[in-house]
Formats: sequence, C-alpha cells, structure tokens
Amino acid sequence: MEPISKVDLTSTKEPLAAKPAPRLVAVIDIGSTSIRMGIAEIDSAGTVRPLESLQQAVSLGKDTFTKGAIEPTTTDECVGVLRSFREVLHQYNIADENQIRAVATSAVREATNRDVFLDRIYVATGFNVEVIDEAETNRITYLAVSRMLDSEASLSRGDTLVIEVGGGNTEALLLRKGQVSYSHTYHLGSLRLREMLDDHEAPVLQLPEIMEIHIDRAVRQIKQRLSVEGHTDLMVLGGDIRFAVSLLVENWDKKALIKLPVNALEKLTKEVLSYSADELVRRYHLPYPDAESLGPALLIYTRLAKAFHLKNLLVSTGTLRDGLMWEMATREAWSHEFRKHIVRSALEIGRKYQFDEAHANHVAALAKLLFDSLRKEHRLPPRFETLMTVAALLHDIGLFVSNRSHHKHSMYLVLNSDLFGLSARDLQVVALVTRYHRRALPRTTHDGYAGMDRQTRVAVSKLAAILRVADALDSGHSQRIRNVSFQVEPGALRIDVRGAVGSLMLERYSLQQKSEMFEQVYGMKVTLQETS
Repeated sequence: MEPISKVDLTSTKEPLAAKPAPRLVAVIDIGSTSIRMGIAEIDSAGTVRPLESLQQAVSLGKDTFTKGAIEPTTTDECVGVLRSFREVLHQYNIADENQIRAVATSAVREATNRDVFLDRIYVATGFNVEVIDEAETNRITYLAVSRMLDSEASLSRGDTLVIEVGGGNTEALLLRKGQVSYSHTYHLGSLRLREMLDDHEAPVLQLPEIMEIHIDRAVRQIKQRLSVEGHTDLMVLGGDIRFAVSLLVENWDKKALIKLPVNALEKLTKEVLSYSADELVRRYHLPYPDAESLGPALLIYTRLAKAFHLKNLLVSTGTLRDGLMWEMATREAWSHEFRKHIVRSALEIGRKYQFDEAHANHVAALAKLLFDSLRKEHRLPPRFETLMTVAALLHDIGLFVSNRSHHKHSMYLVLNSDLFGLSARDLQVVALVTRYHRRALPRTTHDGYAGMDRQTRVAVSKLAAILRVADALDSGHSQRIRNVSFQVEPGALRIDVRGAVGSLMLERYSLQQKSEMFEQVYGMKVTLQETS
C-alpha cells in the first residue's frame, strides 16, 4: 500500500436525443436583517442561470440579540414575506421539496423559541426551514466564493482571508495557496455590536470610538489565531460591503472581484457612522434593519483592513444563496475537492498540537483501506470515510496535553477545534472516534455518546473499531507495514502483510489488545499473517 443543435428533419438518420429541460430551483436565506430568495435554472451540465432575486427586510436579529427570542409580530412579518415568496414560486411552477432549500442562520439559531418559530413557518407556508450551524455556514460560504478564487491566480499563491460580517457573527476562512487551513465564527456581528452599544447609553459621538475598542479586540484575536506571515489578501463579502461598493465604484462588474480602496471605505464609514439609522433610511433609501447594521459592519471591515496593513480590499459578490445554489447544481454536499479541504484543515490542527504526522497519515491510510474493504459489513455512507480519515489523523493529538488518558484529551481538543466543513454533529462523531481508539469501549453513560441516537452510536462504534485495528498496525510508529491487504472471510478478517521490515511481534501483540472491539462490532476474529 502506498502512503497515503437543431434536428435535421430531412435526414434519414435517427434524430439526436433531446436534451433534458433545465431544472428550476429556489433557495431561501432567512438572515438577521432580511429574508432573501434566489430562483435559477440548472442545466444538465450543472450550469446555474439566475432568473430572479427577491429580498425583504425583517427584524429577526434585533429580536434575538436584544431579547433572546423572536417576537410574535416579527414571526407574523416573516410568515407574510414567505407567503409572498411562495406565490412567486407558484408562478414558476416550483413546488416540489427537492426544488427548494430554505435555511436560517444565527438570528434563528440562537433564539430561545426557534422551534416555535420554525413550526409556525412550516404550518403557515409549507417551507421546511433548516437551521444551519456555524460550520455549515462556513462551508457554504466557501462554495459561494470558490470559483472567484479559482479565477484569480494570484490568490492561489499566498494567504487569503475570506471574511463575511453578518448581523450576528463574522465568518472567517483562511486559505493558504488556495487550500482551506482555518475556519472560525466570531460572535462579532453588526447588529450584535449595535445592540451591545445601546446598553452603554453613551453619547452618540462616542459610539464609533467604543465600537472600535470592541472590534479591535476581536481583530487582534483573529490575527493571533491565524498566525499569518507576510502579505495576506482580504476578500470580503456581505450585503453591507456590496452597498458600499455601489456607492464608491461606478459600473462595477458583479461577476468579478472588485478592488476597493481602504481609504475610500474608511471615509464612507465615518460618514455613515455620523448619521442615525433614521437619517440613513432617508439619505440612502435603505430598509431600517439594513440602516442599523451598515455602520458597524463597515467599521469591522475597515479595522480588519487596517490591522493587516492593506491598501485595498477584494470584494466578492458571492452570497450564501450562491453557495446553496451551487450545491444544488452539483447535487453533492461533499465533493472530492471539498473533502480535501476538510483533511487539510485536520492536518493543520494536528500540526498545531505537534502530532506525529508520519504515524497519523499512515494510520489514516490503513483505516481508509480497511473502511473500503468492509463496505458490505459497515454499510456506512461515503461521507463517513472522511470522518474516519479525520479521526485517524487526530487520534493522538491529546498527547500534546498529557500521556495519561491522551484519548480523552484528543476528544476534548477535537471538540474545541476549528475543523473546517464539519457540522457540530460530525465533529462530535470524530471526537468520540478519537476517544475510543484505545482503552474503554463505548458506554451509554459516557458524555456525548449517551446523547446520540442509536444509528449514530453504532456508526461511532464501527469507525472506532476500524481505527483500533489501523492504529495497532503501526503501534511502533515506524510505518513498517506498507504492503497490506484485508480479506473478509466468514467470521474472520485476515490481514495479509508482504515485505514487512523486521519482526511483526509488536503489531501482533497490539492487535491482540485492540481487536476486541472489532470482534464485538463486526463479529469477526482478526488474524495477521505474513506472505511472501
């Protein structure tokens, strides 16, 4: 094993088969300050052609970030907006659930009455809204900007920080040579910041200064966590920065990245912050929720640019809806390229905790090979192969904390890491698999494992059993076993090793210690034999 046209009606020939009609789809994004819907058609090649875009301002973020819950009047307002969107979808003959994806972000996710809100939306409109977590938001954001990243060769040669300031959070993605190496969500949003300042009851003229103090604290944290060296490009996206571009750039090409001078943005930001929300509504004809978020959002972008000593920002017109639409076009949430980004992120975390990279990669390769050999036995979806790989790469990072009970430390570090592309549930699966790579077998009394449904608990056990076998085959951290194959026989798993360097006594002993879980889960005895 290596390390890891038109039809000619006069023709006598049979006519060409007609191309399938484009598929009509719609995506809905329920955000902090507005509800937006995009409608497009997707052809057989996966090309997306936008047809219509709708937007209506709402006050979800203001409710959640000040009161903790969504007010009944705001819920009724959202119902009205979504009913009008449903009427538009009827005009396009879009009714099947497979044609529609509706998501909600932080304003709904953090509301204490989110289930009541979602139930009301479903009963009144028929929309089954999915609340996406921070990791899912980062993943979809990456999909929204990935094609622009590919089109700019200069961005694939260095570090690029992708930032989106929303009403509740700021999403950050760091790409090194085009590969995602870090992602995190910071609880620094334009509305959240605005409402926090209202609690200060400070004079209006002091508010920008107070905002800068709070923003700069978060910006310093971002710089420290990124550990960037040298020049870093800053790609920004979001409704507030797009509005700024509309004021500062004439005839801008919405299909390309816009280079926005920081000095011009800073001047506009100071002007916007000098007006009240009511004045912004009158001056710029903005909806009131957008007027409330504009100043704080632009200030966050400006302070980030200053912190990285940049003269220009790269503004992308990509949106969450673009990412959702692209995902519907590909019909695959985790493409091969996206899985590579997840694995790259895991490797970055491993290096942060000074893991034995050669051992981790070798165990991951062995685990993948065993996972593939056992497909008929474990019957897990392909995405679990990626979770298996990530767990194998990170199973020993707990050694950074202590040699004692390092499997438990590994679990804790995984749960508290910024692993790109994994949902909270996926992250918990990975964390538990790392915990169970040694010592005690899973028990329903264990934290995390106890709260899982049966199907997920079984998946954890299946993956952990595979990881134990793979880890045992490199128990000496020497990568001696390279040419290996796994043979599934009635009641047995036979491991054939060829050309091993030296005796396999240590690996045999380790397998005896670690194969108990595999035997319990799969009902197969594990044997190891050397072949010529």
